Amino acid sequence: MKKNILVAPLNWGLGHATRCIPIIKALEENNFNPVIASDGVALALLKKEFPHLVSVELPPYDISYAEKGKNFKWKLLAQMPKMFKAVYNERKIVNQIIEKHAIDGIISDNRLGVYSQKIPSIFMTHQLNVLSGNTSWFTTKIHSKFISKFNQCWVPDSDSDSNLTGKLGHLKKPLKNVTYIGPLSRFEKRRRKKVFDLMVILSGPEPQRTFLEQKIIKELDSYTGNVVFIKGVVQEKQTSHTQNHITYYNFMNSEQLENTFNQSEKVLCRSGYTTVMDLAKLGKKAFFIPTPGQYEQEYLAEKYKMEGIAPCCNQEEFTIDQLLTIENYNGLENFSTEINWNYLFRLF
Repeated sequence: MKKNILVAPLNWGLGHATRCIPIIKALEENNFNPVIASDGVALALLKKEFPHLVSVELPPYDISYAEKGKNFKWKLLAQMPKMFKAVYNERKIVNQIIEKHAIDGIISDNRLGVYSQKIPSIFMTHQLNVLSGNTSWFTTKIHSKFISKFNQCWVPDSDSDSNLTGKLGHLKKPLKNVTYIGPLSRFEKRRRKKVFDLMVILSGPEPQRTFLEQKIIKELDSYTGNVVFIKGVVQEKQTSHTQNHITYYNFMNSEQLENTFNQSEKVLCRSGYTTVMDLAKLGKKAFFIPTPGQYEQEYLAEKYKMEGIAPCCNQEEFTIDQLLTIENYNGLENFSTEINWNYLFRLF
């Protein structure tokens, strides 16, 4: 009989869910039966991608986000008691899920309470260093304590000097249970005729996603090239419309996104790590606008700018003419090797 593996991504934008797509596919290809667990848009997206799989809803972390970037960290820290309560609720529900669905193993993407001492449990994250300004030591220590409860910690990056995460995914004193599995992407680079001069793709927590959408739409009034604009709003039905030189979509599935990426010359997006891995796999040139107050995205955007890979700016300062600077940068390159799923799944 096939072993049942619970795959549980955090519902924070769409990145955690989308990078679980290649893992879910690999589980199926290696004769496992994935069971999906999440909440909100993350769960909705995975149910659309894998309608044939069993899915269960986990309690939401129900975190609200600051409207101003400078308040982002402090609002999150103030909600830590609520988050720990959600983690505690996760622990109780996970035990019920294990029993009801005969779960044999767990892969948790940043869901701190989705593990069990009874079955092999894997935690996936690209943030071993959890950056939060002058409180980074504290947030990193708490995160490491949770990671230690899992049998393994997968980091979707390389452990060589040529890597994507920098200090985010590489501690000076490595944790004992960490395995670097290589960058993850659900996409493949394919030869396609150019259709769009610019692809805009949004994700991340509200209200900042909406703020950026509104700003970019206003700026695109003076842009002359063909644009495809994916808002990153997962709804029951896909919608699209074309206005002047811009084609809008509320969301796309993986196959549509892969095709659109390959048809687009340049990409304007957040500097979320899942997006970065996709761009690297496809060898794309991009302009990054990090989510205000998210130290992780701000760090990655500045890292790639300093390395001559991609330009960036903060949300308030963005103007459409800054896209011209993309030509001065090298773009992201794919340095990943084929992932040995058979080796990684040996724990199960």
